[in-house]
Amino acid sequence: MTTRDATGLLPRSHGAHAREIVTSLTDWAHILLFGAIGWPWLLRSLSGGRLQDKIALLDRLGLPHDSLPNLGSWKADTALLGLIVDHIERARPAVVVELGAGASSFITARALQRHGGGRLISFDQHQDFVEATRGWLNEHGMDADMRGAALLPAPGDWPGYWYDIAALPDRIDMLVIDGPPWTIHPQVRGAAECLFDRISPGGVVLLDDGARPGERILLQRWRQRWPDFEFRLDLSGAKGTVIGIRRG
Repeated sequence: MTTRDATGLLPRSHGAHAREIVTSLTDWAHILLFGAIGWPWLLRSLSGGRLQDKIALLDRLGLPHDSLPNLGSWKADTALLGLIVDHIERARPAVVVELGAGASSFITARALQRHGGGRLISFDQHQDFVEATRGWLNEHGMDADMRGAALLPAPGDWPGYWYDIAALPDRIDMLVIDGPPWTIHPQVRGAAECLFDRISPGGVVLLDDGARPGERILLQRWRQRWPDFEFRLDLSGAKGTVIGIRRG
């Protein structure tokens, strides 16, 4: 949910339908509690990773060093971006779905362009980010299916709000989850499981900010609900990444 530009300390509003989003007293209590508990992880998220790691990643993809000028704050960091490239190089996914557009869209589209030519479908609640990211990709000769998606009440028993997603392929080979923001609810990204039935055997789920307390809780719930996935927490980056692989 970020463009190539620098982003502020606080997340933006929740998109065009923000006025329709109501945060209950219970949700506010969770946000305040998890904010108090999780502030060390929130501070770590302000770092986008080491400059030398970003340069190495861009070199790996044959991109100019100034093509990804700003990481950190609410952007994906170099650890997550590196994991995305690793999997695309190895597995050559045909369909990648991304929740939360921005730096990860740029890197994913480039990796797909160089390794198999798969299709990227990316959703974000901020239409201006969607348009800006599409233009950013086009400037570098890349393309992706960028879509704006309003936030609606989350499906199932998950709290908060979730993307209004429609017209997805039946088979997804890679799912990258970098939104919505935790300020809706600390476990808001748990609703991504509504797409797990579409993950192909051997397909992968990557959840950013996996080290945060809210994401650790939803990880345990996913493990209980989805025994045909192998989930683990990768702590190689500052924010952590949950990696789930569907057993064949």
